[in-house]
Amino acid sequence: MSQFRLLPMVALCAAALSATAQTAPITLSVDLTDAPRKILHATETIPVQSTPQPVNMTLVYPEWIPGEHGPTGPLINQAGFVVTTASGVPVKWERDLLDMYSYHITVPAGTTQLNVKMDFLATSGAQFTAGGSTSANLALLSWNTVLVYPLNGDIEHTKAADVMVTPSIKIPDGWKFGTALDSSATPTSFKTVSLEQLIDSPVLAGRWFREIDLAPDVTPKHYLDLAGDGPEDIALSQEHIDQFSKLVRETGALYKSRHYNSYHFLVTLSDQVAHFGLEHHQSSDDRVPEKTFTDEGSFTEEGDLLPHEFTHSWNGKYRRPAGLATANYQQPMKGDLLWVYEGLTNYLGDVLAARAGIWSASVFRDRLATIEADFNDARPGRTWRDLQDTASAAQILYAAGGPYDNWRRDVDYYSEGDLLWLEVDSTIRQKSNGKKNLNDFIAAFHGLGGNTQPKIVPYTFEDVVAGLNAVVPNDWATFLRTRLDSNELHAPEIAGLNALSGYKLTFTDKPNYWSTLEESDGLNARYSLGLTVGATGTIGDVIMGGFAYKAGLAPGFEIIAVNGRAFTPALLRAAIQGAKGSGPSIDLIVENTGYYKLITLNYHDGERYPQLERVDAVPDRLDTILEPLAK
Repeated sequence: MSQFRLLPMVALCAAALSATAQTAPITLSVDLTDAPRKILHATETIPVQSTPQPVNMTLVYPEWIPGEHGPTGPLINQAGFVVTTASGVPVKWERDLLDMYSYHITVPAGTTQLNVKMDFLATSGAQFTAGGSTSANLALLSWNTVLVYPLNGDIEHTKAADVMVTPSIKIPDGWKFGTALDSSATPTSFKTVSLEQLIDSPVLAGRWFREIDLAPDVTPKHYLDLAGDGPEDIALSQEHIDQFSKLVRETGALYKSRHYNSYHFLVTLSDQVAHFGLEHHQSSDDRVPEKTFTDEGSFTEEGDLLPHEFTHSWNGKYRRPAGLATANYQQPMKGDLLWVYEGLTNYLGDVLAARAGIWSASVFRDRLATIEADFNDARPGRTWRDLQDTASAAQILYAAGGPYDNWRRDVDYYSEGDLLWLEVDSTIRQKSNGKKNLNDFIAAFHGLGGNTQPKIVPYTFEDVVAGLNAVVPNDWATFLRTRLDSNELHAPEIAGLNALSGYKLTFTDKPNYWSTLEESDGLNARYSLGLTVGATGTIGDVIMGGFAYKAGLAPGFEIIAVNGRAFTPALLRAAIQGAKGSGPSIDLIVENTGYYKLITLNYHDGERYPQLERVDAVPDRLDTILEPLAK
């Protein structure tokens, strides 16, 4: 039990709920003028019902943030948390000893509102929001980082959809901003919304800011909001603008519905912030390197991000797994269906990138080849952690990755989801002789009810199976469970794709385009030596049980020399090529925490890079899948 002061039980029972019940909207004002110094200032007013005696109340800081799939609320970056009455009388808070996100207070008699002040330190230390969300010239405001809200008696009875908030912001002079929130009396004050909608509606602000109206022929409106480190970063070409407009049209043709009033792509182009994407119902938080829209290689590498996060408006926000559709931000989430939420989104995002022209069909195939190659024999962790567990354990696996990730496995439901849902798509096409496809499932499942206001429609595993059976009858439950529960080294989807997609996985000694992008700062020898190495010789990963592992190499070792010469990626590549067949073995001098040793690699199979090879005897289902739908 927490150690805050308990009031007499009679008073508590009579007044606790009335004191926490909302009598008017919470007001929340966030000052971004110190964002360049990585500090956000928030002032919050929480109305409470006056009572004749003091009453216990619990305030909570959001912990489980939708889309982040874990208890990632960046509590460690909260500072300056002070609670007072309207007249400025301090209200002492005490943290719960078990739930770090809960603050217990005693509301003085006669109190009608509580004033809360807090700062959010936008520094490193949190996976999503705090990992550099500001720079000298921009800021991304995630509202969950700067507020607390009262429990309505307890967690079970508190619904974020019932807590109303009137938000506003203050931005530095000369800055502009974009958000899905509707303005109210002034441009920087917004209409009252539910806490659920507020936390689902981030704000992107910046000195170098640009808003582009996409697909102006489409209703509702869609905007590309850009903030960069400099004015050159937001100067994307008309060709790329047209591709994003085509993305908007392709989603309409695929989902046959829109579940939002308007949509904002909030794109942060900066090398000073963390890089990731986070979905929201009427917007997306897309953080990419500074030159992404002006460098073609970077544009290709990040080409699936906006289609992926946009897809989440339908798959993840509107249709949401029941275990993730929690009523508030303190209830733990269950991620067992993330292979649908994220896996299907990964597949559809990639397909939409091709349909919109962001990727060519050949780029799509090259990327798919690298994914297939990984799950062919470069993810040995499959032998102990099945695909289902990568979803079930998502809340801890987002912090994994890094050295030996191929053995640990992290959130593989993203990339293996590509294979799973492509196999589902190909299977539907094969069983229906081309008359049906996954698009039919998507339109019915994610377009349920046609155009709607933003809302959540939960689903279960049985709902997914029923939806697939409505398109093409099949034992989909067994089909899916066989792949989700498999502990085979080779992902079973690969055999299915080799038989159904019209392409099969092969290896050559020439890197494909996607492999070339991956090797921009080192050498990817995962499929030959079984390792990756950076530009300066530091080994990034070693495939468990692979050739390099058996020879004694490990992540973090530094390759000093190759065959007696100072390491460069080009020299190691030349050594692999020269050793092919009856060539000489490869001698490496490596350093491990200050100790040096010679390691000889008796490897003679040459370079191996994945390719997809056309199978003429099978219909070209893959390329058909990538054909645009919008006319």
